[in-house]
Amino acid sequence: MSQPTERRYENVTETRVGRRAALKVAAAAIAGVAFDPLADVAWCEMDDKPLFNISLAQWSLHRTIFAGKLDNLDFAATAKNNYGIDAVEYVNQFFKDKAKDAAYLKDMKKRAADAGVRSLLIMIDGEGAIGDPDEAKRKQAVENHYKWVEAAKALGCHSIRVNAASSGSYDEQIKLAADGLRRLTEFGAKHDLNVIVENHGGLSSNGAWLAAVMKKVNHPRCGTLPDFGNFCLDWSRRDQPDAWYNRYQGVKEMMPFARAVSAKSHAFDADGNETKTDYRRVIKIVLDAGYRGYIGIEYEGGTLSEPEGIRATKRLLERVRSELSS
Repeated sequence: MSQPTERRYENVTETRVGRRAALKVAAAAIAGVAFDPLADVAWCEMDDKPLFNISLAQWSLHRTIFAGKLDNLDFAATAKNNYGIDAVEYVNQFFKDKAKDAAYLKDMKKRAADAGVRSLLIMIDGEGAIGDPDEAKRKQAVENHYKWVEAAKALGCHSIRVNAASSGSYDEQIKLAADGLRRLTEFGAKHDLNVIVENHGGLSSNGAWLAAVMKKVNHPRCGTLPDFGNFCLDWSRRDQPDAWYNRYQGVKEMMPFARAVSAKSHAFDADGNETKTDYRRVIKIVLDAGYRGYIGIEYEGGTLSEPEGIRATKRLLERVRSELSS
């Protein structure tokens, strides 16, 4: 991807990117060339740090939240106090009417800070198809996301996660999705925010297609969020093997653009391994791409309770991290 010649790095610190990477940023600024940390630790050297850190996606507790047993404002503290996780990924569905509520967002941010928790991103759904073939609807969908960019900025996040929904032929959808994403990304860039796309149904669950969209957008603030499990191309036929894109191939194709990674889990065998995804294999793909950021737990299963599923996923991530570190 082409890089701009001027970038602002005032938020980059040695704590966030590692000593050597911070020195590279400073040297690049002096030389007048670009070195883009992409607002996270994904592509930076991390001195004496683990291969990756673990975050918690709020969707892992969606049943608990929808049942009224956990308030959105208490999610960050719950991640830290109940699961020992100090970074979170929010879902806009749980505070849908609060995107422009400055007092609410300030409280949310304070509660996370008081708990020692970092807010990484907001996952956005229900705001329209960014790749809608209708120009007016596509424009409206893009603008519907503006408030979430601003909310993410207020919370101290590095990104919003969006969906690249579209319709039409394979090539037409590349063009339409890229157009909407480029517009939204340009708005996000004004707020030092990334706009990242998850494989989340339809052609977005085709790794090659999504990589082509990223190349078409061609903006350093637009990236991907590979999800280990969301590679179903047609949910109406999800029981058929040919309705699924190869998850390992898909992750590999998305990783050059990744700004976050989602460890989707559903069920575990007697040895604690996820039954649908070989975590060691897929995490090696993630690491081989140079990624050193957060991998977010997103438990979606029904056999274990949500708390048990979160803990089982965390144990598996920690075990694989230890194995790959040795």
